[in-house]
Amino acid sequence: MKEFYHVSVLLQECIDGLDIKPDGIYVDGTLGGAGHSSQIAKRLTTGRLIGIDRDPVALAAAGERLEPYKDRVTLVHSNFCEIKKVLEDLDIPGVDGILLDLGVSSPQLDDGSRGFSYMVDAPLDMRMNGEDALNARTVVNTWPQEELRRILYDYGEERYAPRIAAAICRRREEKEIETTLELVDIIRSAMPPAALREKQHPAKRSFQAIRIAVNDELASVEKAMTDALPLLNKGGRMAVITFHSLEDRIVKSAMGAAAKGCTCPPEFPVCVCGKKPQVALVSRKPIVASAEELEVNPRSRSAKLRVCEKL
Repeated sequence: MKEFYHVSVLLQECIDGLDIKPDGIYVDGTLGGAGHSSQIAKRLTTGRLIGIDRDPVALAAAGERLEPYKDRVTLVHSNFCEIKKVLEDLDIPGVDGILLDLGVSSPQLDDGSRGFSYMVDAPLDMRMNGEDALNARTVVNTWPQEELRRILYDYGEERYAPRIAAAICRRREEKEIETTLELVDIIRSAMPPAALREKQHPAKRSFQAIRIAVNDELASVEKAMTDALPLLNKGGRMAVITFHSLEDRIVKSAMGAAAKGCTCPPEFPVCVCGKKPQVALVSRKPIVASAEELEVNPRSRSAKLRVCEKL
C-alpha cells in the first residue's frame, strides 16, 4: 500500500477542545491518516473510538496506524454525513465527542493518479470514494455552462468563473476533456495575464470548486451538523475544522443556532417558541493555527476550528 501520511492540523487544539474522558465514546468522522484519532485512542482506557472515512485507502492506512489501540477502535467505511446511521448500526445512542476535519488529506492531494492535483497529469477524477458515480470528468464535460460558472464562483470564489466556464464549454465541443493538465491549460487560457502572475496557482480555485461539487461536500457538512449535535451526551463536545469559508459559515451557523435556542423574532417581548439552547460555544471565535504550526505545515493557514459543548 502506498504510504498514507498526513500532517494533522490543529492537533493539540482539537485534543484540548474535545476534553477527552478515558471511558468516553468518540467519533472521528473524517479519519484520514488517523493523526487525530491516534491521539484520541491513546487517551482512552475503557472508552471507544469510532473512525469513519469514505476513502478506502485512508481507512486501510488508518487501521495500520491504529493497530496498537485496536481493542478500543471500530473502523467504518462511510461518509461522515451518515454519522447518525453509523451509530444506529453500532447500537450507540450517544457519544462524548465528535471530530470532523473537513480538509482533503495531503496524500489525496499529492497522489497524482486520483485527479485532485493541478500539478500532475492524471485522469479527471477527484472522487474521495472511488465507488461514487460522479467524477470530475463528468462535471467538466456534461454540466451546463451556467452550472459550471456557479460552482466555480460559489465554491471556488473564482472571479474569472464566467470566462473559465465558457472556455471549458468551447473546448469540450471540440473534444472531451480527459486529464487534469488539459483542464489546467484551459483555465490558464481563460485568465488575463495579470491573474497568471499572482502567487497562487491559477487553477487552484477552480479545482477546489470542482472537487467540492464532485463530492457534494457542502451538503454533507449541512447534514452532518444537523444530525451530529443531537447525538452528543451531556457535556460531550464537537470539534470541527474547516478550510473553506462556505464550510465555516455552515458550521458557525449550526453551532450558533444550537447555542441560541430561541428562534422568535427579535421584536417579540418574550419567547414563545420554547426552544432552549442545546450547546454552549467553547470559544466565540474560531481557533487558528499558531505561527509555529504555519511554519511546519503551510496547509494549516486557512484552517479554522470551532468547538461546542452539549448542555
